[in-house]
Amino acid sequence: MRRYFGRKLLIYALTFFIAVTINWMIPRFMPGNPVDIMISRAGMRGESVNLMYTYYMDAFGLDLPVWQQYLNFWKAIFHGDLGVSIFLFPTPVLQVIKEALPYDVALLLPSIVLSWFAGNRFGAMAARNKKLDNTLLPIGYILTAVPYMWLGILLAWVFCIVLRIFPLGGGYDFSMQPSYSFEFFGSLVNHWVLPFISLFLVQFGGWAIGMRNLIIYELEADYSHYLEALGAPQKLIRNYAFKNAILPQITGVALQIGVIVTGALATEVVFAYPGIGYLLLQAIQSHDYFLLQGCFLFVVIGVLLANFIVDIAYVIVDPRTRAGMTGGAE
Repeated sequence: MRRYFGRKLLIYALTFFIAVTINWMIPRFMPGNPVDIMISRAGMRGESVNLMYTYYMDAFGLDLPVWQQYLNFWKAIFHGDLGVSIFLFPTPVLQVIKEALPYDVALLLPSIVLSWFAGNRFGAMAARNKKLDNTLLPIGYILTAVPYMWLGILLAWVFCIVLRIFPLGGGYDFSMQPSYSFEFFGSLVNHWVLPFISLFLVQFGGWAIGMRNLIIYELEADYSHYLEALGAPQKLIRNYAFKNAILPQITGVALQIGVIVTGALATEVVFAYPGIGYLLLQAIQSHDYFLLQGCFLFVVIGVLLANFIVDIAYVIVDPRTRAGMTGGAE
């Protein structure tokens, strides 16, 4: 088992290095210079432009050779320094991300967990209930095919503009100050509902269809027919089918996490929800290299960490995996 997790950690470390390197390169392939944009927005003219350009290029380390910028980037990461945001100068990138991260956790964690549990349960029920299957199957295919951003725009139009039930954007009412009060918490929930629903619905459809198909396959397997011939209760057969069908769904979580994160970024842009996705949009528009690098870094860490947790969960749930690792060690 130690060898198994040792190999996994090595693979994740290599993936982290490659992904972060690519994320460091992407902003530097963008046309334009962040310092030029920063100075133009400040409305500077004359000789002060050259002075400020030289000052900011030196301050941000952008006047150094590219290879040295890359080495400094890794040194800064290991010291917990992600630089200073150009867009929100002089606020450190780490502080900006710390303020946005709770919104992402509050949005992603419930949508992933609840859609997985609800989708698997409804899918298992649909596999043995024809009326529910005839209803759930087409709805599930429609929800799975809908892009996150399009569904977010549709929900915003219906519930924010037409019905005026929920606010259109933001993490809370702009007239309020963050505080530990029921009023502020109610505002947070009010702004959270629509982004959550848009993520939940798309994922729910995929999990429901997947579990429905897996349960049907398991119920038609030889062991199910054998148990049925022995006179085993249908409930017992369905329980065995569900336990076998849930294993691919656990693996599917690891494959879908990256898609869910991407969907969350698009959803946050639609609802102007103040998470990392909305920060990424602001950073791209401002050519903020350091904020882009920091946001990508946290996205990569989150996806890899979630996949590693899923790997551990799979080993715990599936006894065959543990037996295989024990046999290999011997």
